[in-house]
Amino acid sequence: MSIFLIILGFLLFIGLVLVHEWGHFIAARRAGVEVEEFGIGFPPKGWGKKIKTKKSEFLFTINLLPLGGFVRLKGENDSAKHKGSYGAASLPDKTKIMVAGVVMNLVTAYVLLVVIALIGMPQIIPDQYKVDSDSKITRQLENKGKVTIAKVLTDSPAQKADIQVNDQIQLINGNVISNPMQISEITKEYAGRAIEIKLNRGGEDIVKTVQLNAKDSGQGYLGLSSQSEQKGVELRRSTWSAPVVAGGVIAQFTELTFRGLGSIITNLFSGDPGKAGDQVSGPVGIAVVIKEGSKIGVQFILMIIAIISLSLAIMNILPIPALDGGRLFVTYLFRIFRWDLTKERESVIHGAGFAFLMGLFVLITVVDVRRFF
Repeated sequence: MSIFLIILGFLLFIGLVLVHEWGHFIAARRAGVEVEEFGIGFPPKGWGKKIKTKKSEFLFTINLLPLGGFVRLKGENDSAKHKGSYGAASLPDKTKIMVAGVVMNLVTAYVLLVVIALIGMPQIIPDQYKVDSDSKITRQLENKGKVTIAKVLTDSPAQKADIQVNDQIQLINGNVISNPMQISEITKEYAGRAIEIKLNRGGEDIVKTVQLNAKDSGQGYLGLSSQSEQKGVELRRSTWSAPVVAGGVIAQFTELTFRGLGSIITNLFSGDPGKAGDQVSGPVGIAVVIKEGSKIGVQFILMIIAIISLSLAIMNILPIPALDGGRLFVTYLFRIFRWDLTKERESVIHGAGFAFLMGLFVLITVVDVRRFF
């Protein structure tokens, strides 16, 4: 069952990108913009076929880098003027085309959350939104008393002592550890002093001596986060209120996402990129989360996919060059100031944005590999 859920999680994750691109595809065709290619994955191309419709034809491709998908439109630069090109479309039509992908991800997240609320929604954050009068606990995953390390922060006492992700904490200064709260309480008690931590790593018991932080400066005293092997996750089922719960959860996670982005930007500009890296995850991190989520059940996998879909919608609407919101922002900016947005200028702006995103992608992947492996 776990392997099936892992495969399902990866297929749904890829599906989120395809749903996003499908939004662009539909909006472009309705606006009279010709679609030249609809690709699954990124080049190099593995296979392709011409698809003919009543009004036009486009190339459907399956590419070798399975990192998402894309839609290639005729004349994608804003200065293109020939018939059927994106550049020749009106500003309202361009807005619809760019926003369509975001809307599709938002709708997907909402529909998934409605379904999850009906079958039992995992309560994964404190005070997660619910309608008390229509909320019933259907399942409570019991804590088995095994506490494992989920994350080790950069330059923390835990990292300096070579404590690693997936280590199981057994004892701290002779105290048996059966839940994550004990770690916070004990490390606070011994702040600024050296403690002994007994761990189990891959079946082998090891003991580490750790010099704790004297103050909690954002890392805690030890600098790690832990979780029970099976956290006490509640599954809450709703009936008539499922659509309301889905909307409330979307609002809640949207707020948390923007708070997280603000924290990341603050850490980057304050000269602490390591801490900023600890706050984000890429494909490797998502793979680990899906793998761990498969142990809980299909509800958790669907919850992960819904949150990722919401995150894709949020990120793509932001004015980041090369992304949908960025392309739209640049178009509007040049229109407002009546600047000439030539093909060369547009290529430089979005090319630089794409290069930055690819560099960030590589950096996050490296951080994820170090964090989890």
